[in-house]
Order: sequence, then structure tokens, then C-alpha cells
Amino acid sequence: MSDEATKTPAKGALLSLIRRARETGDLAPLTEAIPYARFLGLKLQQVEGERLCLMPYQPMLIGNSALPALHGGTLGALLESTAIFELMAQAASDRVPKIISLTVDYLRSGKAQDTWAHAVITRAGRRVANVRVEAWQEDRARPIATANVLFLVAGGASAA
Repeated sequence: MSDEATKTPAKGALLSLIRRARETGDLAPLTEAIPYARFLGLKLQQVEGERLCLMPYQPMLIGNSALPALHGGTLGALLESTAIFELMAQAASDRVPKIISLTVDYLRSGKAQDTWAHAVITRAGRRVANVRVEAWQEDRARPIATANVLFLVAGGASAA
């Protein structure tokens, strides 16, 4: 990966991107601004009124070449990123949410194909937010992984 590919925008530029994404409803610039999301090729799409995150299949995503199965870390990154994008799209705060905890349940192996994820904010408080995420491939009714993510969304001296 080149230095340019790993470059993260300055905090002010990222906050500006978040505000612009909320105003326009287009979160695609956020996926391009975050190096790991760009590396994984994550794409946000509106499908039937839902914001979905797509991780297109790439051979580099394979963790077990004998099956072949997606690496658990890439699935975890998809779940985490989907939660962050959903929270940034819907939160009232301009702060970038910080992860407090992330619990991933791997339900079945991810095949060598495109993977989708959808996040739902289950609770948005003043200080923390809870987000539930599911990832699936050909059948949404059979998720391959789920996650529950707890975020710090409030500011303050300890959150800086």
C-alpha cells in the first residue's frame, strides 16, 4: 500500500466530510476517506430504503485457502465499519464515534463471494450508543456473522 493509500484526513477534514455526507445523504466519500475501508473496497449503497455496506470479494480477503473462506478479521472489519458509518449518518453529534467494545459472533464461514452488512442503532444515548450489525452473502436470512458494538459518542475531557 502506498503512503497516499494509508493517509487519513485530518480530524477537521473528516468532520467536514461527515457533515457534508449527512446533508447530501451520500456517504461514499467517507469510505474513500478511511484507509482501511478503502483497502477493503467497502461501498455504501441504498437498497430498498436501507443503507447497506458491501465488501466486494477480493482474493486477498481469504483467510483459509483450503475452504476457501473469508478471513475473520475482514468480516470483523466489515461489521465494525458498517456500525461506524450508520452511527455517523444518524448521530446528532459531529464527533467521530469511538469504540468501547465490539463483540463478533461468527455463525458460518464466509464464502469467496461478495458480503453485505446492515447496521441498526438499538440505543442512542447522550454518552454511548449501541449498534447491532449483521453480515450475509447470498441469503440475508442466513447471516454469516453478527456484531454488537458499543460506542462513546459524547465529548468531554476523557473522550478527547
